Amino acid sequence: MPVPESVIEIGSTGVRLLVSELAADRKQNILDRSDRPLALGRDVFTTGSIRQETQNELIQVLLRYKEQLAGWGIKPEEANCIALSAFRDANNRDPVMDRILVQTGFRVHIVDGIEEIKLMYLAIADCLKDEQKFIKSLDTVILEVGGSTTQLMLLRNGKMAGAHCLQLGTVRIEQHMKAQTSSYDDIQRFVQESIQNTKGSLDNELDLSKVKQFIAVGRDVSMAAIYTGRPISTFLWEMDAVDFSAFVHDIQAYSVDECVARFKISYNEAETLHVSLMIYALFISLTNVEKIIVPETNIRNGVLLSRSSTLNQELQKEFDSQITASARNLLLKYRGDVNHAECVKMISLKIYDQLKEEVQLGEHARILLETAAILHDIGVFIRYDNHNIHSSYIIKNSEIFGLSRDDITIISLIAKYHRGSVMPQDEESFRMLPRSDRMTILKLTAILRIADALDRGHLQKYSDLSIKIHENSFYIRTKKTKNTVLEKIAIAEKSSMFEDVFGYKVILV
Repeated sequence: MPVPESVIEIGSTGVRLLVSELAADRKQNILDRSDRPLALGRDVFTTGSIRQETQNELIQVLLRYKEQLAGWGIKPEEANCIALSAFRDANNRDPVMDRILVQTGFRVHIVDGIEEIKLMYLAIADCLKDEQKFIKSLDTVILEVGGSTTQLMLLRNGKMAGAHCLQLGTVRIEQHMKAQTSSYDDIQRFVQESIQNTKGSLDNELDLSKVKQFIAVGRDVSMAAIYTGRPISTFLWEMDAVDFSAFVHDIQAYSVDECVARFKISYNEAETLHVSLMIYALFISLTNVEKIIVPETNIRNGVLLSRSSTLNQELQKEFDSQITASARNLLLKYRGDVNHAECVKMISLKIYDQLKEEVQLGEHARILLETAAILHDIGVFIRYDNHNIHSSYIIKNSEIFGLSRDDITIISLIAKYHRGSVMPQDEESFRMLPRSDRMTILKLTAILRIADALDRGHLQKYSDLSIKIHENSFYIRTKKTKNTVLEKIAIAEKSSMFEDVFGYKVILV
């Protein structure tokens, strides 16, 4: 029997609750939902903190939700309570989180920008899973405009080319511009210039003028689709770009009170409606798309999907492929050696799979190793000498779709230690990490060092290798006769970590 699950989202403009269950056919049945406006973003973007009055309102909303969830037999510790960018940016977020836990029992999980993109992708992919023509092989822009940030995904031929969390949210813009001007034209110019400044870097990842598909997500654009579009299927709409542009133009003449009355939305939503739809329209204008696809989904659906133990295997496989596609695109951006990266990746995964029972880290660690193998030499773009240090810096300061900030930190450290004489244990910053992270870094780095040594000359000579473990030795055997002198030297230089971590002496036969 399906078990109800819940998620509470603390956003910039409100606190929202969703209760649903996953049916036998893997469709989400929505059981309950609530939405309470709360001007949390306005506090953070004007004062840097969440005011006492807003904290009190937030606590009261959560206590109401606690009673609501009790009706479904869900305890506070069983609920997924997430907070997005406005809460994340608050100076006093830690004491507020503690107060929420003490007074309501809800433990708040702060979602970083990259994780937010991941959850939205899961929700969108699930919403479109029965519509085979979408996403699969087209150049696509996916856009969600929020109160604090704008989430942007770029897909080339259906594969992730870039994922960005832009500091371009409706409440953020409203508060930034309010002290300067109240003119809509001035705000439009500010937004337009912000988008144009971003366009240059986006065009390096995907030529926006050649985009064939635009997917827009969010409450405001969903409302526009209801008024100007037509349904494709349940929770999926389509509207003509020309009709949407005309709608955005028309509502600029509406006052906030008129928006509340005409569209039956809250005052908080009406205050930012003009700017929100303007951002969508300006991004759409960068492309030549004729139609806009609007899935009625949200990050709360993504959270429940990510927590599901029965996540669709095909969706999980597709999601993992988007992570590696994002990593490859980052490597191309810095003109990396793709053939070497793919060779090291192949060898690394072969070693990982052979040691699966001893590594004991699971499938997610395998994705981290695959990503680290693709990006380990990306720092050569800056300088070959000490390129592992440069690789670590680039990775740590980049966005890789589908990976959390903690994941990216782990990958950056694997890249840092993939060469050189400095061992992770020698550095205090490494010793300060949680034990589970330290072991993940040590095991994956040890594997990557061996794989990198086997392509020392960047010639991809060992695509046909086999691996065998016998007693205390780890034999790597090539199927054809090759000169292995340089690789044996490299293994001798780089195998000490592998021997320390796994207890095997590495032998190239």
